Amino acid sequence: MATSRRGIAGRIVLSVVVTALGTVVSAHHSFAMFDTANPITIAGVVTMVQWTNPHVYIEVDVPEGQGTKHWTMELGSPSILMRGGWKFNSVKRGDKITAVVSPLRSGDPGSLLVRLTLPDGSVLGNGGPAGPGVTSPPAATSPR
Repeated sequence: MATSRRGIAGRIVLSVVVTALGTVVSAHHSFAMFDTANPITIAGVVTMVQWTNPHVYIEVDVPEGQGTKHWTMELGSPSILMRGGWKFNSVKRGDKITAVVSPLRSGDPGSLLVRLTLPDGSVLGNGGPAGPGVTSPPAATSPR
C-alpha cells in the first residue's frame, strides 16, 4: 500500500512540475510582430535606456520632416547582451546612434534591434556579436 501511495504522490509532483514549466515557457512572447525580412535604418538621439529583464529597451528621437518621431527598440536580455560585448552603460541618454532594426508590422514606431552603431563607430548586435553582415549591412530602407 505504501508503494502505491508513493507512486500517486510522485505522479502528482510530476504533474505540478510539468504544468509549472509549461506556464513559464509559454509566458515568453513571439517576435512575429516584427518585420524581420525588411530591416530599416534609423538614426537619432537616445532619450532613454531601460536595462532590465527580460528585455532591454532603448528609446530614440528620430528626426522626421519638421519634427521628430519617438522610436522604441527592443533588445535581448541583459545577460545575452553582455555576452555580446554590451555593458549597462554602452548606450547613454543623449548619444547619437544609428540602428538597423526590424520594424513593427503595424507601422508603429517600434522595432527589434538588429545592430546598433555607437557614436564612436563601434557596432553591437542584439544578443551576440554584431554577426554576419557587419561589414556589409543588410539592405535597409528609411523609416516609413
